Amino acid sequence: MTTLWDTTGSAVVKELAAQRRTGGAVLSGVALTLVVVADEGRVNEAEEAATHAAEMHPCRVLVVVRRQIDAPAPRLDAEVVIGGRLGPGEAVVLRMYGRLALHAESVVLPLLAADAPVVTWWHAQPPERLATDALAVFADRRITDSSLADDPPAALHVRAEDYAPGDTDLAWTRSTAWRTILASTLDSVSGRRGEPVRVRGGRIEGDPQNATTRLLAGWLTSRCGCPVDLAEGSRAPGPSGVEAVTLQLDQDEEVQVRADRRGGAVISQPYRPDSTVALPERVLGDLLSEELRRLDDDEPYSEALEATTGLRGLSDRPGVREHVWFDPANPDGTGRTATARPTAPTVPGDSEDADEVALAGSPDDAGRPAGQDGATS
Repeated sequence: MTTLWDTTGSAVVKELAAQRRTGGAVLSGVALTLVVVADEGRVNEAEEAATHAAEMHPCRVLVVVRRQIDAPAPRLDAEVVIGGRLGPGEAVVLRMYGRLALHAESVVLPLLAADAPVVTWWHAQPPERLATDALAVFADRRITDSSLADDPPAALHVRAEDYAPGDTDLAWTRSTAWRTILASTLDSVSGRRGEPVRVRGGRIEGDPQNATTRLLAGWLTSRCGCPVDLAEGSRAPGPSGVEAVTLQLDQDEEVQVRADRRGGAVISQPYRPDSTVALPERVLGDLLSEELRRLDDDEPYSEALEATTGLRGLSDRPGVREHVWFDPANPDGTGRTATARPTAPTVPGDSEDADEVALAGSPDDAGRPAGQDGATS
């Protein structure tokens, strides 16, 4: 690991290129760039999760920590790690101070892996409008986590109002195991009958304020075409917020899946004895790794978000955002529209040549205002 104090964006690119050359073939085959936006208090959690995900999906990890935006002078501290504590691949931790933190893209763009998709993950409170953060605008996939909000139900409405295809939420990912068990249980009932099953209604017990609970109810509503009620559980649920799910079926039948608090769930259905399946609470790295498996639009999530919030037509919105400049120091919070969809510097497909071009500069840097390239005053 190399630590660069009070450095510049160009120096970070140079150090990364130098370490890549010494790493050789071990560092080839980067599939994507994962940009992690984290608060200082959550950096360790974010690094651990990104390291776990990088083991499953070879990627270049760029951790952006915006610190002390009101600092009088811009400053950049960086850690360049190759095959170290942040996984077997390439990683850079960028801590930005002062006005530089408002232009994080000026440092991040030259560090993106050439010709690879970009995924941005906020392990922090995301902006109400992702278009105000350039790190979201140039990303192919955007991952937020509504469970980190002080008011998760309100956060889901914010995400729905700002939704664009390519967005997803780790609160939704936490429901994957429940969705899998419920779908397989209904398939079992359908196989016994020899005909399709119709769901007439349902109830979810747990924490009604949990974002995952609400998204699971929205998913059941959108898929089954019937309302699903939320009820307070009799005991404190796990991180998913779900204690039990009960579905009323046609032919006066009922199925129930209830967490047993031992890493499993008990399935109760007609004409069959109760059975137990695995339902472990997944770590953050597993959730992030699941979201990196696919880079297309998550349509089931948008349908669940529609049913949860009552907003319609989410999947019909354009997937390309236009960057809107936002200055938190502006008292009225007004912004102005900047250039649409910032793009990375034009570099050759060969990764080594790409580093050389990034070091020497490119035509993309010609019009950049002074002080936005990571240089200190």
